[in-house]
Amino acid sequence: MKFAVKAWSSGKARAGVLQLGSCPGPIETPSLLLSTRKGLPHFIPPDLLYSLPSPDSHLFHVSSLHFLEGLSPQTISKIGGLHQMLGLPEHGFVCIPRDSIQCLPECNSSNKFGASFETPCGRRLIKPVEYVELISSLRPNIWTTLADEVPTWVSEKRNKTSVDRTIRWLDECIALNPDILQEEKPRLITGLGLPEEILQGVAAGIDVFDSTYLCHLTLGGFALTFPLDGVEMNTSDNIGSDQTKINLRATVYRKDISPIVENCNCYTCKNHTKAYINHLLNVHEMLAQTLLEIHNTHHYIGFFCSVREAIKSGNFEQFRQKFVEGRCYHVAAEAAAACM
Repeated sequence: MKFAVKAWSSGKARAGVLQLGSCPGPIETPSLLLSTRKGLPHFIPPDLLYSLPSPDSHLFHVSSLHFLEGLSPQTISKIGGLHQMLGLPEHGFVCIPRDSIQCLPECNSSNKFGASFETPCGRRLIKPVEYVELISSLRPNIWTTLADEVPTWVSEKRNKTSVDRTIRWLDECIALNPDILQEEKPRLITGLGLPEEILQGVAAGIDVFDSTYLCHLTLGGFALTFPLDGVEMNTSDNIGSDQTKINLRATVYRKDISPIVENCNCYTCKNHTKAYINHLLNVHEMLAQTLLEIHNTHHYIGFFCSVREAIKSGNFEQFRQKFVEGRCYHVAAEAAAACM
């Protein structure tokens, strides 16, 4: 893994390049880690991954704790790790313990020996030696160490304990599996998903974002529609829309034969209509989620591309301000309408 910062905007926002040996080309940052379940997107089958923008879509987030059950670490290692097991030799995998859906940290059960998580196979205490063994078998391109994650409302004493434990576990993980740490390293954050949150993270100097936002949107039947420059919010879809996304379960789309977003180049918008996806959702066909996840992923990757261009041109703060102001104006207008 090699990482280099190529451009700075005003403040801490920065654009960089992340090079992974398995990816077909360098991945520009800020970038999105695509959420997966055991290494594959939640609804997009492997044969449709080619329809996503390359190489921006080649960076996958994997929760290592998903592999606590099933194949043993020894078997996964013999197969050749994640790349060979999943048949995705040209993708990059970033292993992070949590995934914000199934593997959530349980701070009250963590102790000095390891971090506690709610996992698909129950609550588990994960020790550094067990975690490193799992990582060694998966062979991801990038991995994060165990962390004693705590909510913001804990006491100062508990917060200090969390920091001390996390640093100690980091030292233990490095000692168990030495890797040459690069001088320049990408900064990763978990849990941010909304466009406004992404912009806030970029302003703070974050490079890579792990988010389950797209998964939750897709499960809810929502499709992203906001303009990628964030300047002029679309006002044509008032029903089932908050000017960021539309709810394709709404009956207003039952006879709408237009694509989700006009001039969108994703597979879904080039081949299908809102009416068809509305039908698929209402008859509970899984194809609805597949088509929605393809569009939402394509759209959000385009948003990250716009963010990078704003940084390179030195206009990130203006881009961020216009985007947030557009959203605030719509929320205020909705609130005013509700009071009338």
